[in-house]
Amino acid sequence: MSLAMTENEITLAIIQSLKDGKKRAFQHIISELHPYDIALQYHHIPVKHSDKYLLYLTLDQLTSLMGELDQGDQLDVLQRLGRKKSTKVLDLMENDDLASLLTDMEPEKIKELLSEMKDEESKIVQNMMTYPPETAGRFMNNRYVWIPRHYTVREAVDKLKDFAELAEYLNYLYVIDEEKSLVGVVSYKDLILGEITDKIEDIMYTRVVKADVHTDQEEVASIINRYDFVSLPIVEEGDRLVGVITVDDVLDVVYQEANEDIEKLSASGKAIDFSTKPLIAAYRRLPWLILLLFIGLISGSIISSFESTLETVVALAFFMPMIAGMTGNTGTQSLAVVVRGLASQDLNFKQVAKLVSRELWVGMIIGVTCGILISLIAYIWRGNITLGLVVGSSLLLTLIIGTIAGTVIPLILYKLKIDPAVASGPLITTINDILSLLIFFGIATAFISRLM
Repeated sequence: MSLAMTENEITLAIIQSLKDGKKRAFQHIISELHPYDIALQYHHIPVKHSDKYLLYLTLDQLTSLMGELDQGDQLDVLQRLGRKKSTKVLDLMENDDLASLLTDMEPEKIKELLSEMKDEESKIVQNMMTYPPETAGRFMNNRYVWIPRHYTVREAVDKLKDFAELAEYLNYLYVIDEEKSLVGVVSYKDLILGEITDKIEDIMYTRVVKADVHTDQEEVASIINRYDFVSLPIVEEGDRLVGVITVDDVLDVVYQEANEDIEKLSASGKAIDFSTKPLIAAYRRLPWLILLLFIGLISGSIISSFESTLETVVALAFFMPMIAGMTGNTGTQSLAVVVRGLASQDLNFKQVAKLVSRELWVGMIIGVTCGILISLIAYIWRGNITLGLVVGSSLLLTLIIGTIAGTVIPLILYKLKIDPAVASGPLITTINDILSLLIFFGIATAFISRLM
């Protein structure tokens, strides 16, 4: 395959090889592609060629393809492959990918698929599925190399060679004792620099960074990010080594968590993507929007209660959308900062106090700047200095309150063990709308005689 071939040219070449029944030409193209690109081409080719596409792939290529597909496509591929071939693919799949595939399936279907696999692989996957979702035990894998502490460097290298095809990463060897407890770790670099007669227990690192099987997946991602690891050992009671989590698994978690937070911040609930049907998308968005609709009616009642003020000074209506919009915007900005910070680190009281103090200053600086600007605009437009001061001071106060609300609300939810992302943008915006209108009309009413 020419390195200069574009993605579209590769697709056309694959389709042509499938039409002509030239498996060797097909493999010549596919063998140069990464797993992601194999999956991409599977989606690109016409459906009528998909069965032959799968037929021409090797078992290893099929396994790589499965690792890049979503659950729906994975199940479709297994069905197309037939029982005998799909069983071989399931046996070769990474245990964490397989556990993820089975997570949302019906118990009968899970039992059927597991019964067709090798007993050893089936038991490993079943054990992983006993751990709670979104914990280390649920997405760890058993593709790692361990060695006893009494090994020499020579023996460790020999074992590394024997299991090179099995292990997902060969950066670390995990050292265990007679009870299979994790007691140390040796890097590939340590083996290269060591003498072949050196004992592993003499060159291993005994201060091993690890995670328990029940550790939340976000915490696992944080540990790997903190220490720049490519894999992290996972242990259960007694420090018994049961699996590892690799950096590519963590990237999947980060992507998943980011999507979940975006869904919550937008108040859209469950996942909605390009393929979601209109009725389903509407159904998933409606609960939050209906709630916010009723909360929003409070804004209407506030305006109604200040009807006489609005009738007396009609110019106030011109500034209402700006006051409410600016307050909601600054609150949403603060919310995004806090949610992002909570996702990357654990905050203590000192950090929280510092964050709130900083956001207060941010709100004051933004408020003063925007308040002076809008005061000048209002004065130049209406020639009334009082109107300028009312609008400017209202904007100053609402921006400060909006910033603090966007900071404090997610922190309170975090303290209550509730995901702070549920303090969604629309909710913060609606609350700030109510507060901003109260402040705006309250100040305007207090100075009504000067505004007339």
